[in-house]
Amino acid sequence: MIRLFQRPIPLAFGLAVFSAIPVLIALVEVVQIPTGTYPEDSARLAVAPVAWFAHVLTAVAFGVTGPLQFVRALRHRFGALHRLAGRIFVIAGAVLGLSGLALLAQVAHVRTPLAEGARGLFGLALLAALACAMAAIRDGDIPRHRAWIVRAYAIGMGSGAIALVFFPIYVLAGRAPDGIAADILFIGAWAMTIGIAELILRRPSRPLSRRPA
Repeated sequence: MIRLFQRPIPLAFGLAVFSAIPVLIALVEVVQIPTGTYPEDSARLAVAPVAWFAHVLTAVAFGVTGPLQFVRALRHRFGALHRLAGRIFVIAGAVLGLSGLALLAQVAHVRTPLAEGARGLFGLALLAALACAMAAIRDGDIPRHRAWIVRAYAIGMGSGAIALVFFPIYVLAGRAPDGIAADILFIGAWAMTIGIAELILRRPSRPLSRRPA
């Protein structure tokens, strides 16, 4: 499976497929929130409409621009476009993390403190990863910059793994899982995404030169 990610284009394609579900869900919510047509089980989020809308809007931008960062042709032939997409990715990721923390503080919790605490930690981890990525590129350290971008994307799109785990359960059982077992699955799926990112980063690869991106 890891061999699939030894080339930049398959990596970008795999990330795009992986993030398709959360991006599509966020696109639907981008329309639902301003029009008030969101489902009843999402109504609790309406107490923080600005944070909610910012969260889903930046989730779309983050999910779309993330895979583009790993297309070699874009980096080498269209450097200006790569840098523009990268800036959108970082800004979207920062707003995604901050709005997620705002929702966590303002909206009534439906999961246990274990899961909500994990949400907060992942939100902070996303902001930290983006900060490390920016610090690396300022130093001209491209390998370190790309490594932190991969980590940031894995953290920010962890909901993709959650959807892949929970959706089959929903189809088979007719309802979403709940309770402490669901929270463990929730955290485990998110952590699995980060673990896969670390495996990808540890694969043998050609060294990259330290030059400005």
